[in-house]
Amino acid sequence: MTATAERTAVEVPKTMRASLLKKQGDVALENLAVPTVDDDQVLVQVAAVGVCGSDVHYYEHGRIGPYVVDHPLILGHELSGRIVAVGAGVDSSRVGQRVAVEPQRPCRVCDQCKHGRYNLCPSIEFYATPPIDGAFTEYVAIQADFAFPIPDSVSDEAAALIEPLSVGIWACQRAEIGPGSRVLIAGAGPIGIIAAQTARAFGATEVYISDISPDRLAFALEHGATHALDARTDSVEGLNVDAFIDASGAPQAVRSGILAVRPAGRVILVGLGADDVELPVSFIQNREIWLSGVFRYANTWPLGIQLVADGKVDLDVLVTGRFGLSEAEAALQAGKQPGQLKAVVYPGR
Repeated sequence: MTATAERTAVEVPKTMRASLLKKQGDVALENLAVPTVDDDQVLVQVAAVGVCGSDVHYYEHGRIGPYVVDHPLILGHELSGRIVAVGAGVDSSRVGQRVAVEPQRPCRVCDQCKHGRYNLCPSIEFYATPPIDGAFTEYVAIQADFAFPIPDSVSDEAAALIEPLSVGIWACQRAEIGPGSRVLIAGAGPIGIIAAQTARAFGATEVYISDISPDRLAFALEHGATHALDARTDSVEGLNVDAFIDASGAPQAVRSGILAVRPAGRVILVGLGADDVELPVSFIQNREIWLSGVFRYANTWPLGIQLVADGKVDLDVLVTGRFGLSEAEAALQAGKQPGQLKAVVYPGR
């Protein structure tokens, strides 16, 4: 059932601009109807949207695993904005709030949801995952409790990047990182650097990070990591770290990282790479190493907002490219440029 949105100080238009992925490698700017809101939803005027590797993958390949772009799709799932209208069941005082959006809609009634693992809900609807549209547009609708108020001290860009920060938080939680932990992270891209900052915020005293880019390693040392390792020349085997987080997806990095873990340590696979990877099974067995994947996150936004507001994680420093909505295709291609870490699209521009 659709409810009539509350009136707002700013009149909400009937149409909005949206950047559509029409098919693989084909992006176009079009006018679409502004979403209506259900009783439990809010309408968010989008302020900033981070470009994720999955957006780039859909743009370049038209699919990720079983998810295929077979009709025009709005990309983008890392977002912030301002509530401009609410559904009938939402307190109208929320109009005007700046928010960070958790871009998913679980069913809330399945076994996984009831056990608090709503990220594993088989019926979940996730922004920019076919057939669900994302946030490269001027307005989006989301359940009210998945639009989290942010303090004035948190920028629109940082609020949008609470989404990748949530991946880092979820990985560190599953790795059981705490005060005094020693951690190895493979990959000094945005997720790797975010994971390094998060690990330090959780109390890790040593954070090793490996990559093949000297510039990214130098950046990581300034923002979370305590030791930088050149993946081409420096061996990580035998480090005996408490936890290894792979943010690279590189099969050799995964294998080497596992060999760096102490007995009863933890291995967390975050990076997207090959579907099948050869693992040192006897090493894992003999050391009783706990290995897990990461699939998005659950209940991470409040902590993420607090870490940013308290200055324990710096997300603004990751933003290296800024683009208007009409430049969304350039934003999707920005990662190929030297020195680029995180591109952000501003639908209001």
